[in-house]
Amino acid sequence: MFDLDISAAHPLTAYGWDDGFAESFTPFAGQGFVPGRIVRVDRGRVDVVVADGDAVRTALADTALVATGDPMRVPCTGDWAVIDVENGRVGDHLDGVVRALLPRRTAMVRSTSSKRSEGQILAANVDHAVIAVSLAEALDLGRIERFVSLGWESGAQPVVVLTKADLVPDPAALGHLVADAESAAPGVQVLAVSAASGEGIEVLAAVVAGGTSVLLGRSGAGKSTLANALVGADVQDVQAIRDRDGKGRHTTTTRDLLALPGGGVLIDTPGLRGVGMWDAEEGLARTFSDVEALAERCRFADCAHGAEPGCAVMEAVDSGALSPRRLESYRKLQRENLRIVAKTDARARAVLRRDWKQKQALGRHMMERKRGGGGWD
Repeated sequence: MFDLDISAAHPLTAYGWDDGFAESFTPFAGQGFVPGRIVRVDRGRVDVVVADGDAVRTALADTALVATGDPMRVPCTGDWAVIDVENGRVGDHLDGVVRALLPRRTAMVRSTSSKRSEGQILAANVDHAVIAVSLAEALDLGRIERFVSLGWESGAQPVVVLTKADLVPDPAALGHLVADAESAAPGVQVLAVSAASGEGIEVLAAVVAGGTSVLLGRSGAGKSTLANALVGADVQDVQAIRDRDGKGRHTTTTRDLLALPGGGVLIDTPGLRGVGMWDAEEGLARTFSDVEALAERCRFADCAHGAEPGCAVMEAVDSGALSPRRLESYRKLQRENLRIVAKTDARARAVLRRDWKQKQALGRHMMERKRGGGGWD
């Protein structure tokens, strides 16, 4: 009944199936199982698309066999899974069991609000991280830097989308907002779009066509409206935002994987009130590549970019080449990331202690200078 062909002509190709995933599935192909992609997760069961002949069918699959206490290993929207569909039907859906998860290529991870060091996977096997930022409120460059860092760290290509561009009718003002966003995300494409007018939607559709993209952003950023515009149908509920603060309710309550008419799939996520760093050293380095490049020119390899002599970073701030806001954002996210890593990494804890001692020593030195006790040697 079910198509076990794992060639490029597989019916799930439109959902991201390719030779690499086919190779990962090979050990399971002779056991009566089929590959499927998880399109929704809900309380121990998942919706998963599988091939049924030349067609694509949806199965409801139990995840008890792959249940784990590790939040980094639970099934997630975007995962490719090994599915046993020999359990009959439930209504119009096939009934199945998730036997295993195929190795993830990328994973969008944030830290949880727990006091323990735990990560939460927002989406798996993603090619583009589409970061939605509403122009209905003041542009928060720090939030853009935070999301872009997580996007880079996941292995996906970040794309910043400034939504509700119709609310900024002045082209010059809109251009300045785009330029500001670009300054916070070096090497990242920034698009101004409007689902209401259609501005920029075709360009964004071309960017995400053929791969897997995840929509990220705070509640009220217009993600569900943007998802509907890209899909070309009202597949996601949309609610009006509050006039007093531009915020909306969490219209999307689950992570849903949606097929795009131009090819590829889109994962819409609930609004995120907070996105904590999760071992994002590489992502931060790419997001703040300008700061990192300056740091390489500092006189001291362990320069804290404070009052040390020969600090190229502070020289750039003093000359106006680097904004104080961007440097402070860099410091803040670096500190946050190091704290998360230090909870489980003894070496990182040692680095944290060393940096703290250096700051204490620097503080004492600055106090001595104020009291006339001398300067740098």
